[in-house]
Amino acid sequence: MGRFREAAADAGGEVGIDISPLIDCVFILLIFFIVTTTFVEETGVEVDKPQAASSVRLEKTSILIALTEKGEVVYGGRDIGISGIQPLVKRMLQKEDVPVIIQADTASQSGLMVRIIDEAKLAGATKVSVATSKSHK
Repeated sequence: MGRFREAAADAGGEVGIDISPLIDCVFILLIFFIVTTTFVEETGVEVDKPQAASSVRLEKTSILIALTEKGEVVYGGRDIGISGIQPLVKRMLQKEDVPVIIQADTASQSGLMVRIIDEAKLAGATKVSVATSKSHK
């Protein structure tokens, strides 16, 4: 018994816990969650969407194109115009087949919305939808 007390006194008397494996595990989990998280790219403008009783929720990964009441076609916070839709949709569809969602303002021209749908279809989009808000009944 005497030898044990002497050895503990020589070692400083304190026993420490090595936390470096715990820190490694935390960093691995952090990297895992960062890599597996999907980010939704918003259009960058506020649009007053029309209401519809038949609205349904679509997938998170989609191409969001906004049509403002002034007639601007916006993607990712910048005005791309009607001519920018086809190259954008073609480039996005090369990665994976995702739906195109048009967020048209209620005060926007319907003719412009039809042109946006047409441009997206010409670029190869199979699913083109118009975003609405759920009607309150």
